Amino acid sequence: MATREIIRMGNPILATLAQPIQPDDVATLPDVIQDMIDTMRAANGVGLAAPQIGLSMRLIVFEIPRNRQTTSDTNSPLSPQVLINPKITHFDDEMELGWEGCLSIPGLKGEVPRHSSITYDAIDAEGNRLTRHACGFHARVIQHEIDHLDGILYPERMLNLRQFGFVDELEEH
Repeated sequence: MATREIIRMGNPILATLAQPIQPDDVATLPDVIQDMIDTMRAANGVGLAAPQIGLSMRLIVFEIPRNRQTTSDTNSPLSPQVLINPKITHFDDEMELGWEGCLSIPGLKGEVPRHSSITYDAIDAEGNRLTRHACGFHARVIQHEIDHLDGILYPERMLNLRQFGFVDELEEH
């Protein structure tokens, strides 16, 4: 398919609540989904939300690399996953700080608190309802991408802006 331009922080679409996808519209999504997967991979990302390519729809794609799976989350999917209208239905109270980057905020990263364990519901690319439990990196990715659908960028979740900066500077120091 094709890669699409990833819009960056400052574009108003990234600060807007994305629109739900109607069940009858799921069959119209295969080209968009493939473009999103291609775009995510071309940018070396692990997740991408439709608003990041300028589409106001509640659609995300992601894939968890094997080296990012935790021993407590061996059920993380490894192949590209599609979530339509995802929502978190349960989260543990335990929070973890972790470093995050974003394809819409290139070259920067920050330390963000996220729930360490969540359960989420969504519709898959074939229109089937799914429910999954996720912890560790898998849970972080889902929370990050659902934030995009809600018009939230990770710096808005940060507790300490001193833990925010350019990747190369943070790694050097």
